[in-house]
Amino acid sequence: MVSIGGARTSRARGRWCESLVSSAAAAAICILLGLPAGAAAQNPGQEPGGDLVTVAPDATAAPAAPAATVPLEEPEAEPDETRVGYDELLAAQGEYAYAFDFFTISMLWTVVAAALVFIMHLGFASVESGLTQSKNTVNILFKNMFILCIGLLTYALWGFMSHYPGDFNGFFAMGSPIGDLNADGGDTFGYGGVGLAMTGYGDFIFQAMFAATAATIVSGAVAERVKLLPFLIFATLLVGFAYPWVGSWHWGGGWMSGLNGGNGFKDFAGSAVVHAFGGFAALACALLLGPRHGKYVNGEVRPIQGHNMALATIGVFLLWFGWYGFNGGSVLSANPGPLGLVFTTTSLAAAAGGISAAVVSWVFLKKPDLSMGLNGILGGLVGITANADIVSPMGSIMVGAVAGALVFAAVLFFDSVKVDDPVGAISVHGVCGIWGILACALFDVTGSGFTLIGQLIGVMAVGGTAFAFSLVVFGGLKAVMGVRVNPEEEAEGLDYGEHAMQAYPHFQSARN
Repeated sequence: MVSIGGARTSRARGRWCESLVSSAAAAAICILLGLPAGAAAQNPGQEPGGDLVTVAPDATAAPAAPAATVPLEEPEAEPDETRVGYDELLAAQGEYAYAFDFFTISMLWTVVAAALVFIMHLGFASVESGLTQSKNTVNILFKNMFILCIGLLTYALWGFMSHYPGDFNGFFAMGSPIGDLNADGGDTFGYGGVGLAMTGYGDFIFQAMFAATAATIVSGAVAERVKLLPFLIFATLLVGFAYPWVGSWHWGGGWMSGLNGGNGFKDFAGSAVVHAFGGFAALACALLLGPRHGKYVNGEVRPIQGHNMALATIGVFLLWFGWYGFNGGSVLSANPGPLGLVFTTTSLAAAAGGISAAVVSWVFLKKPDLSMGLNGILGGLVGITANADIVSPMGSIMVGAVAGALVFAAVLFFDSVKVDDPVGAISVHGVCGIWGILACALFDVTGSGFTLIGQLIGVMAVGGTAFAFSLVVFGGLKAVMGVRVNPEEEAEGLDYGEHAMQAYPHFQSARN
């Protein structure tokens, strides 16, 4: 027998099975009709404990989802023109494309450095004008303008190819006009690698800015009494022919590469081939020209004061600023290690030179002399120019300090032998140029094998050649057309006599 409870249980199980089957069927219908699946789960027709009730589909049910559509193919993206241009730049570098970023940064630094060296010509003009009398200002400014312009032109027409001739006899090479300096890989990293990371045109313009410096040095030493036309002829020949000729001995791979036991002559940025060259040329011209009237009277030195010390100070600071391009650009790339060192040693030497000259002059003259301090800065800069990349920071301070003291001593010496140099150019560039070359052997921390004898031979060859060339050329001009203005014109001022102009037309000299 089956008990009543068991029968209820059997019926309940039967109803549960029927309910489960009904729910599954309803769910299947919902899927086929696109109804929400929850409609089957709700079982609205089931009464508690009762049989299933059939319910019509809800008329408000959501409509069936639309059939899936196949997406259309998107049109191909337009090529990125900016990327195409960059890829073309890389492709133009050929096998040297791997160094494109460094090459670009280095080339940018090269032209910035060239611009800084250009600023130095404004500095020279300001220093020379400030340390001389106001009645000669126009004449000085005109000479500085002319020197820069003729220096760039002659370097393009002759000097660059003579300065860097490639394979030659080591002593002299003919020049010629520059051509397409970017041709044959001249605009790629292959032009010079890390040691010369610039294009051919970058190389030219940086070196061209150096070229005019030598004649600018001479301009200061002969100021206030030289005839304009003979000086311009001399400056053209000095910058256009003599400077690149002598420079090729060192930077052009000439005979100086055999000095110091085959280690080569050391002159990093031109203490000898730029500054000593200009200083010794200035010495020859000053000797031929003679002193200004009134400078040496009855065995006494009578200083002729400059008219604007503010202008002279501005000029020195401009020169210091430009020297970062002069020395920093001579790294010839943006190589961060040497570049940071050169900036540091250049700065420390300049500062030490200024302090040294100021202190020494204060001790001996009993008064602080601004012009000595300013020239001490320039002396420190000239001294460090040969060795900025091989000395330590402490070594650079020593180089600058000695240079500053040498400026003071040299100015007194040249006055004692009646060599009139209105701006101290011979002392700053000639004497400190020699010191900078010798300091390469004394303060080198790289162990490169530079010797005092080898360095001395090199700088004497440069200075001696510049002196001899200037004696011959300037002496020839003196014999043919005269190189000195007459006493009346010198007294009146070269602005009137040579230019019929005044630098300060609204001011009258207190001496009149």
